[in-house]
Amino acid sequence: MTGFAELHRPGDPLILPNAWDAASGAALVAAGFKAIGTTSLGVAAAAGKRDGVGAAWEETRTLVRVLSRLDCHVTVDLEHGFGEEPDAVAERVAQLGGVAGINVEDQHGDPAHLAAVIAAVKARSQDLFVNARTDTHWLREGELQDAIERAERYVHAGADGVFVPGLPLDDIAPFTGAVDAPLNVLFQPGHTVADLAARGAARISTGSLLFRAALQAAVAAAAAIRAGDALAGAKLPSYQAVDDLAG
Repeated sequence: MTGFAELHRPGDPLILPNAWDAASGAALVAAGFKAIGTTSLGVAAAAGKRDGVGAAWEETRTLVRVLSRLDCHVTVDLEHGFGEEPDAVAERVAQLGGVAGINVEDQHGDPAHLAAVIAAVKARSQDLFVNARTDTHWLREGELQDAIERAERYVHAGADGVFVPGLPLDDIAPFTGAVDAPLNVLFQPGHTVADLAARGAARISTGSLLFRAALQAAVAAAAAIRAGDALAGAKLPSYQAVDDLAG
């Protein structure tokens, strides 16, 4: 199997779908994906918890144990690290044996803190692909230079890749020209893989999109049944096919 780091190719990006449970992960691998990530929103929401507040560590660790048995690379969304102390984050990461990478975010806080976390993680788990996410453009009007400066700091601390969700299409090429590390971008409706690849993206994540799409499809199916639709044209996996995913 091609190494995880080698799958990050600018112009020919890794398409990384994000799973939220064992079945979604197994189904994605069965569909031919060689690497999958976890989605912190999906994992947290499925457990009735809020995302981004460090509440779903146990659910994340339990899911990783299952996903690590699949024939694929697995990278784990660690939110803000599920803790503040860099050495404590590094210890948590070490408990995720068998994964190819992690994603850890700065929540647009002090970049020195995330740099310290990255350094601690890499000192403990040297072969792990650390993807450093900066939230300069997530849920806010971001500035390209802010993203570049934070990303450069994280790469200097040991990050193997950088993730800037919400980075505008026109800023991708300038960013990749300035930062010497693979850029991970978030796929959003209106994007195409070709557009993102042409601008130099090396990895395209789906984030919570698949989880949200599954929720939409489930509710739509229930509403259609309630309205009298026979769902005769629905192309659903069989009971047996889904049960077999557990194998």
